[in-house]
Amino acid sequence: MANTIHAVVTGVMTIAICATGRVGPWNASPQSQSSWQEEFGISERTLVPTGRNQYFILEPGFQLVFEGEDEKLMITVLEETKKVNGVITRIVEEKEWKSGKLIEVSRNFFAICENTKDVFYFGEEVDMYKGGKLASHDGAWLAGKNGARAGLIMPGNPGVGMKYYQEIAPSVAMDRAEIFSLDDTLETPAGSFSKCLKTEEGTALNPKEKKQKSTLPASDSFKMRICS
Repeated sequence: MANTIHAVVTGVMTIAICATGRVGPWNASPQSQSSWQEEFGISERTLVPTGRNQYFILEPGFQLVFEGEDEKLMITVLEETKKVNGVITRIVEEKEWKSGKLIEVSRNFFAICENTKDVFYFGEEVDMYKGGKLASHDGAWLAGKNGARAGLIMPGNPGVGMKYYQEIAPSVAMDRAEIFSLDDTLETPAGSFSKCLKTEEGTALNPKEKKQKSTLPASDSFKMRICS
């Protein structure tokens, strides 16, 4: 049976899955880091498809469900794995509905470093729906194809000021994040949540497009309903 986090969210829906450990190499203090990190020594890592840490549970059966007034997003860690660019990754499925209609299904490929607990993103397969019919595969990419490389979904030992690429797929997906706080407080009608990880995320393909996210520490026993 899946462990489920169910959140009812009105307004802007913000979700992030993250990790703990330490990104290597990191040659400067987080606060002095001025450029976006895009090299993570992937070939030197011991990467596995199953694991967990403070912000990211990559274990089959774990599930999150987020709902808004007319939106719903379900994230499920599947039993399935897929080899991407020589690495066995875990498949995390995302399904999104709007006004009760399915609009997107994606299969995302992640692997976690055994030593640092960093979680890396190796790409996604995307099915976009319109009017109940498959319309496109916009946003799909895979590490090792067309110049794409694995990105970091979240550094292992988060530090304020760290800036890193989450997706590295030229002309397709170049998402990146900067850590603003390790002790953010999220106020909602359901309660106040502390020790949240606050990031600002955007894309190098459109630098003016940015959004902020607050991520709660993950737990397989954590069940909540959030209204905010």
